[in-house]
Amino acid sequence: MRVFVSVDISNNEIINSVKNFQSLIEVDAKAIESKNLHFTLQFLGEISEKKIELIIQELKKIEFLKFEIYLKGIGVFPNIKSPKIIWIGTDQNSSKKMINLFKKIQNSLKPLGFTSDKSFKPHITVFRIKKKIGDITEEMKTHENINFGKQEVSSFKLKKSELTANGPIYSDLMEFN
Repeated sequence: MRVFVSVDISNNEIINSVKNFQSLIEVDAKAIESKNLHFTLQFLGEISEKKIELIIQELKKIEFLKFEIYLKGIGVFPNIKSPKIIWIGTDQNSSKKMINLFKKIQNSLKPLGFTSDKSFKPHITVFRIKKKIGDITEEMKTHENINFGKQEVSSFKLKKSELTANGPIYSDLMEFN
């Protein structure tokens, strides 16, 4: 089963701000559905049922105090000249808090053989771009300083991802408070 650890976007103010942004931006890209908006803290890949139980045991041990994050600004991966993903980020303080949570998760799963192959940049994906669309610098500059709102982070989830022709279907395996 394909799994990842995430913080879901559940604040309706943020969800509505994201929908509004998705309707304003003029790029040939697939918008991510509101129900699928999340921060991926660690992608674990294809995992056996047995390993899922070990992951759950480790994640249950993580302690953290709830915190607020402010979603602000937009960006692209891998670069503005040839984007594949358009994302929404966080302010600097929120980024530090999300990175601390990421490190706790990463450290707890390391003994099970999970490591992250890239540095963690707190973001939620809001568009996926399948075909080459070229430089979108001007379009991005128009929206670069949008504030999307704040959300309390009091839990994270272990989620299952099923890939379908219509896009991924995510389901919760376990929530950790």
